[in-house]
Amino acid sequence: MTTTNRTRTIEWQDPMTIARAGQSLSGLAFLSAIVEGKIPQPPIGQTLDFALVGVGEGTARFRGVPGEHHYNPIGVVHGGFAATLLDSAMGCAVMSTLDEKTGYTTSDLSIRLLRAITAETGPVMAEARLIHRGRRVATAEGSLRDEAGRLLAHGTTSCILLLRE
Repeated sequence: MTTTNRTRTIEWQDPMTIARAGQSLSGLAFLSAIVEGKIPQPPIGQTLDFALVGVGEGTARFRGVPGEHHYNPIGVVHGGFAATLLDSAMGCAVMSTLDEKTGYTTSDLSIRLLRAITAETGPVMAEARLIHRGRRVATAEGSLRDEAGRLLAHGTTSCILLLRE
């Protein structure tokens, strides 16, 4: 078996500086600042080749580009790529409804993978929307589609809402 080594170099901003930049902002203002480039995208985006590209009250969109560096041993993109995009989109849909005193964390994540993703799939878009927002728990749903609109994966999440001190 002959293999050709490949390399990939990434750069990212200090994640704690990014987090501190959002501490005095509502979730929507913080996420909007990321979309507008006023605050850098978080490091996970550089690591996995995806970015927050749109946000509104109760909605979020992430664009990702699958590549062979995402492949699992059977020669397709690992399901964690789709799960991470959906988790990010659904979490940000929840975050977009929070004030500056409220944080969140994912408590439950359910993903259904419907089609194989490869580098040839091309760019994909994860879109999510808030389903329910209570005082302590919020839920959202999301879908992951290719540029032709084919559904690749979908999921739901529950998030616990936390008061920041």
